[in-house]
Amino acid sequence: MIPNNLLRSSTFRLGVLYMALFGFSVLLLLGFIYWTTAGFMERQTLATINAEIQGLQERYELLGLAGLIQVINERVNTASSGDSLYLLTNSHFKPLAGNLKEWPEARAINEGWIHFILDKNGHQQITAAAKHFLLRGNFHLLVGRNVSEKERVQSMIIDSLGWGLAITFVLGMVGAVFITKGVQRRLDVINRTCQDIIRGDLTRRIPLSGTGDEFDRLVQNVNDMLDQIERLMRGIREVSDNVAHDLRSPLNRLRGRLETSLMGNPTKEELEQTVMQSIEQTDDLLQTFNALLRIAQAEAGSKRDSQSLFDLGKTGRDLVELYLPLAEEKGLELTSDLEEGAFVLGSRHLLSQALSNLLDNAIKYTPTGGSVFMAVTSTPAGPICRIEDSGPGVPPEFRDKVLERFYRLESSRSAPGSGLGLSLVAAVARQHKAVLTLTDSALGGLAIVLSFPRPPAKSWHPPEPEES
Repeated sequence: MIPNNLLRSSTFRLGVLYMALFGFSVLLLLGFIYWTTAGFMERQTLATINAEIQGLQERYELLGLAGLIQVINERVNTASSGDSLYLLTNSHFKPLAGNLKEWPEARAINEGWIHFILDKNGHQQITAAAKHFLLRGNFHLLVGRNVSEKERVQSMIIDSLGWGLAITFVLGMVGAVFITKGVQRRLDVINRTCQDIIRGDLTRRIPLSGTGDEFDRLVQNVNDMLDQIERLMRGIREVSDNVAHDLRSPLNRLRGRLETSLMGNPTKEELEQTVMQSIEQTDDLLQTFNALLRIAQAEAGSKRDSQSLFDLGKTGRDLVELYLPLAEEKGLELTSDLEEGAFVLGSRHLLSQALSNLLDNAIKYTPTGGSVFMAVTSTPAGPICRIEDSGPGVPPEFRDKVLERFYRLESSRSAPGSGLGLSLVAAVARQHKAVLTLTDSALGGLAIVLSFPRPPAKSWHPPEPEES
């Protein structure tokens, strides 16, 4: 008996539907074979009988009754197959010649054709098909053939048709059950994994079968989706922890300053100074929260900034022009080598912000008299952006750490900042599938390299003109 869960399975129902269609195809095929085989045998029998009647009628016209009797007797005596049947009678159906002893009791069909059953050799019954023809002089001529073999073949075909349908049904049901169980096993694995994830175990992943079929492709996509969800959840937890640990102190200091200002009898100037300091510290906190929000949007692949094809070289040129006064004010040499035509498919706003953070860091941490360099080049693999400085650099063992939120080197803690600039750059790089590399600079400081993939061919249309 088929289990209820199999009957409710859509795979099983599809298997049964396929079995029904296949069974119908088998039925049509066997029916066509039956029709062509039986029809050919029937037509061959009728043609043979008509030809013999035509020949005997011509002999009767030429040789008369005696000649016809002689011809019939010759055919009876020389017939090797024994399938031919002849009977010539007078007007009262008294036999005159042939291999039938009497006129048979027959079932008449169209146009003189009759079917009858005949005892042969006293122990075997045969089925015959014959045609009755009335000769001149009121003589009756019956010419027929033994069609028992034809009927046996037809019966075999009908039996084969029945057995074929039965075997098709059995094999179809077995195949449907087998396929359904195989699909259900894979779906059960997916369902169990999903249940574990629903219960809170975000580390679970659906195993691949290794066949590379559509199930494996679906499972791979689901696993990638789960990886992204786990990254986002981990990011949320990290942000929450970082906010709790790194923003608690500034908030406590802000609260302490405000409480202190209320103690005693502060002057108006002291209160104004306290309020101004509190506003500045509040602005710093707002900037930190805004940076965290931008990082979260970049890591989530936010679509608020629509993707477009733009020239990274022109974007770099605009940023260099923007930061050139700041570099000159600090006594730094800001140079560039920006190749136009280095197209990137992505968010121009986010990438501009990421490159702006890199230039800002390079200028901030490079001592007076140093230099900062920015280059954009186009390669067959895709555009490359490189920003170098002559500052203190980052030791190799800390280069992964500085990409984390709120992480700052000891030498940088005295400088203004929240430790989120490089985290934003790393998030934007991941969103654009770019490779972010921190290495030593030829200028003596740090070099940060962003290697972007080449845009897909379908995106290569004339980019929109940049706003002046």
